[in-house]
Amino acid sequence: MKVKMLNRDPNVYLRETKRDIHKVPRNYDPSLHPFEAPREYTKALNAVKLERVFAKPFIGSLEGHKDSVFCICKHPTQLSTLLSGACDGEVRTWNLAQGTSTRAFLAHDGITRGITYAGGGKHFITIGDDKTIKTWNAESVSEEEEPLNTIICKTVLTGITHHRSDPVFVTCGEVCQMWEETRNEPVRTFKWGVDSLHDVKFNLVQRNLLASCASDRSIILYDTRDVGPLQRIVMKLRSNKLAWNPTEAVSFTCANEDYNLYTYDIRKLRTPVNVHMDHVEAVIDVDYSPMGKEFVSASYDKSIRIFEVNKGHSREVYHTRRMHRLTCIGWSSDNKYVISGSDEMNLRLWKAKASEKLGILKARERKALLCNEALKEKFAAHQEIRRIARHRQVPKHIYNARAELRTIREKNKRKEANRRYHSKKGTVPFVAERKKHIVSQE
Repeated sequence: MKVKMLNRDPNVYLRETKRDIHKVPRNYDPSLHPFEAPREYTKALNAVKLERVFAKPFIGSLEGHKDSVFCICKHPTQLSTLLSGACDGEVRTWNLAQGTSTRAFLAHDGITRGITYAGGGKHFITIGDDKTIKTWNAESVSEEEEPLNTIICKTVLTGITHHRSDPVFVTCGEVCQMWEETRNEPVRTFKWGVDSLHDVKFNLVQRNLLASCASDRSIILYDTRDVGPLQRIVMKLRSNKLAWNPTEAVSFTCANEDYNLYTYDIRKLRTPVNVHMDHVEAVIDVDYSPMGKEFVSASYDKSIRIFEVNKGHSREVYHTRRMHRLTCIGWSSDNKYVISGSDEMNLRLWKAKASEKLGILKARERKALLCNEALKEKFAAHQEIRRIARHRQVPKHIYNARAELRTIREKNKRKEANRRYHSKKGTVPFVAERKKHIVSQE
């Protein structure tokens, strides 16, 4: 079978030129434009530059406390309602939409150690240094506040968490105790030979599961249906707080004293799933976003960082000149804001996405933003776009401390490599970064 093809010899229809400059036939289909990629790259570059220009995450400060803010608690159903407890025992209710305090009263003698909502938000429970558990009416506006119920404990209390649906809450201190809202004696007591516990959290998915941080550098898991604890791991340094992933029953992240955060899978506690580095001092608190894909951490280095769950370095860092050492952090239930409390008596409200525009977006504006996001994702691997997207300004003390930590880390790696090179094979084994910080598992 013969196939005939159209063929044209350039010598027939093109005249001779000195430099062989000939007009090239073009296809005018817009999808085959010869400059499509360069134009999209330019648009992506402009989009990522504008993102950094409009990155202004700080929204406002909530002033009113007369001592350092120690803990905060989000309302389970109302987005604009927030509770905060201070080191002088004062508890305040805030309206975030208006930025004002709607209620303030003295709840405890000493530090207010923990707050949690109960009864679907109709009342809340506070604990303090005076060894009392007090239940308060959340809808009261009277000037002279009296608790609905007061329980005097025999041990020191340092943390509290409420069950998502049942009228049950758990406190920790010298021991871990489970309480019913209608009883003044603990229903169950959990012990594993530790001096004290300083944080406890209910799992939001597997609701009978508890996790707590202990003073002996351990993280302990409990089951409320069982009498004793399930298992525990001991780390090299103490974990200050932990947070369960709201969408995964098996994952939690703990904030540690060694400047890192560790994400664990309870099915394999021997090795953390991920080690999140970037802070230059002890991490004080951690909280997950409602979607479970990111979490926010508060540190002693006066900065807030937002991490993606599957990445080891932060995607965002927030700081201000007046903000002192962080004490507590929270992510709002609508996934748009971050609330932080610090030593200088202020609560601060931040945007979860630094360059996001607040308010109503027009259809054309929303379409342009989606287009920019798609272009930034398409060209994310390009060197210039990656450099601009990653660049952040940090305070001088963080910049210098980070350089010092980098030097120490490189020195340790070099020293270990030299020891391995000058030793017998297998004498100095290679230990992965994720396994270095675990001492034992029981």
